[in-house]
Amino acid sequence: MADIAGERPDPDALLKTLDEAARQAVRGKLRVYFGASAGVGKTYAMLEAARAQAAQGSTVLAGIVETHGRRDTAALLDGLAVLPLKDVAYRGHVLKEFDLDGALAARPDLVLVDELAHSNAPGSRHAKRWQDIQELLAAGINVWTTLNVQHLDSLNEAVGSITGVRVWETVPDEIFDAADEVILVDLSADELLRRLKEGKVYLPEQARHATRNFFRKGNLIALRELALRRTADHVDDDVQAYRRDRAIEPVWRTREAVVACIGPDIDADYVIRSAHRLSQQLDCDLHVVTIDHPRAAPTPVAEQERMQRSLALADALGARTETLAGGDMVDAVVRDVRRHNITKAIIGRTRATGLQRLRLSVSALLTAAITPGWLWRRHSFADMLAAGCPEIDIIRLGARRCLPAPRLAGIR
Repeated sequence: MADIAGERPDPDALLKTLDEAARQAVRGKLRVYFGASAGVGKTYAMLEAARAQAAQGSTVLAGIVETHGRRDTAALLDGLAVLPLKDVAYRGHVLKEFDLDGALAARPDLVLVDELAHSNAPGSRHAKRWQDIQELLAAGINVWTTLNVQHLDSLNEAVGSITGVRVWETVPDEIFDAADEVILVDLSADELLRRLKEGKVYLPEQARHATRNFFRKGNLIALRELALRRTADHVDDDVQAYRRDRAIEPVWRTREAVVACIGPDIDADYVIRSAHRLSQQLDCDLHVVTIDHPRAAPTPVAEQERMQRSLALADALGARTETLAGGDMVDAVVRDVRRHNITKAIIGRTRATGLQRLRLSVSALLTAAITPGWLWRRHSFADMLAAGCPEIDIIRLGARRCLPAPRLAGIR
């Protein structure tokens, strides 16, 4: 009954899920209005949603909202409670900043804190606005904020190389990844340029400067793609979390992911490179797994060294590598595939030995649709994996042909 036991939730994973649920129950929720650049309508969308929230009876506080002189955006503040800004003295000047203590004292259901990447004035309790937001969330207050793709730390350099403009205010990716909701506010490049020309993004002089520099059509198209992809990553994380929370085992084909299944044989590098090419074509994650099954005798040194080289190759190609423990090879791979929601498994043509065939999954045999004579036919790892995890694609590579050694000149 290995298949039934394999379906029981992992106690450690279940405890971790319960602890996380308890922590999240007392923590505020973070929503990020995310876009490719200024002017796509993030603040406007946030204010519209906030007004709807207030109409439903929630207490909403506009902690800080940057309208940038846009009258239609400023008009949406009418009817909302607005928190006065805090004066911060710095080098003979008075700077206006978000009043964190005022927001904590007010304890509304929801605080609007625009521009997540903003750097606070020197002398403020926190150097960055995202740190202010972390304190609000820890106090159990919900927060809505806005963010442009160029301010994400991992994409900052890529955006700078595209646009020629380096943005120095950044937000750690883990803050974005931990957001409870990400709302993509999207506009085509042509529509955004039209809004810029009409004065709906910047004041006239600022708009002319922006058009000559950052707001070129090619830049905007590239930034839009980055924003779409980063939002898709966040949604994929949400899907994975949902599947974990509800112990959903079957693979959901919401996004492609590839796993290369390798052993300590000479074809391992071939399998890894083939899987890497496929993952590049599909623009998806690559996983590489191997099985550490019980042995009566120590693993030969040559096999150990060959496996280390193969895993090093996988790391160099950007794969997520994992050594799966267990004597049941198929069950170990099926568990990993379902845990990571992997859609395609790549395996080589190396034939299993008699001992390896005995290690192939008993659970796969029990869950397969057995036809007369099925048990007595010789079955490969691919057959067993297909029976144990029928919802994924299994790609068995063609046998690698070794080229003959080159003939030296003058030798027949």
